[in-house]
Amino acid sequence: MTTTTLDKPAAPPAPGPAELAAAHGLTVSGARPTLPRYVRELWGRRHFVTAFATARMAAQYSTEKLGQVWHLATPLLNALVYYFIFGIVMRAGHDVPDYVPFLITGVFVWDFIGSSVNAGTRAIHGNLGLVRALHFPRAGLPIATVLQLFQQLLVTMAALVILLLGFGQTPSPSWLLAVPTLILMAVFCAGCAMIMARIGSRTPDISRLMPFVLRTWMYSSGVMWSIDRMLGNDHLPAWVSMVLKTNPAAVYIDLMRFALIDSFGAHNLPPHVWPIAAGWALLAGVGGFVYFWKAEEEYGRG
Repeated sequence: MTTTTLDKPAAPPAPGPAELAAAHGLTVSGARPTLPRYVRELWGRRHFVTAFATARMAAQYSTEKLGQVWHLATPLLNALVYYFIFGIVMRAGHDVPDYVPFLITGVFVWDFIGSSVNAGTRAIHGNLGLVRALHFPRAGLPIATVLQLFQQLLVTMAALVILLLGFGQTPSPSWLLAVPTLILMAVFCAGCAMIMARIGSRTPDISRLMPFVLRTWMYSSGVMWSIDRMLGNDHLPAWVSMVLKTNPAAVYIDLMRFALIDSFGAHNLPPHVWPIAAGWALLAGVGGFVYFWKAEEEYGRG
């Protein structure tokens, strides 16, 4: 007597870990979120970014006897040194009207730009303990660094106004143009800081190279001398003139000078300068943010 057996249907395979995680809404730890979600998360941490920047500002000179006075003393001392070397010894300002306001305005603006780029190189690598301990959008660190420096800049700008008044400058409606200049410059610096933060997280030694790069950038930005008068000489190649004219640091410095210094006059500002300033802010701000976001899952490893 023979019997037939019916084949039982094979049991479905057990779901793997990835399928189980997806079914329960779990994601990989440290995975890069989508760009829109990343923006929302960063906005949700805005109070942390602001508090972190303010705390860093308060702690920066906490061990110094003069404390926060150094926020103002540092650019003033730099301006004094540059005035002695370039204004007196090298006579770079003999054909520049209102050279002292010209110089201190350039020094104060450059101090913010150069410090933002330089500090950005250490924004991630210098906070590895925080990066590895807490989950938050890492872009908050370079942004907080620039926000800290921007708070310092506002203090120095108040001092700059007093100095300009002391050197005979008169308030005018053009002074209001300093506000959009500060905003565009802050966006540009935040983008640069994010770019340098990603580079610095991979290659910390870049911070050793930055003083040389920034010194070269400063000398080519017309902080101590007039780019317009230099370009009046015919010995410069055309491409050098173009680089100097579109140099973002020089553009923001010129905008601030045209806004605040009587002898420049906002009505004399070439019409193409504002689009260039806005373009640099958009390019660095958006491009730097996306560039930083693309490596979000790599920060803190190794």
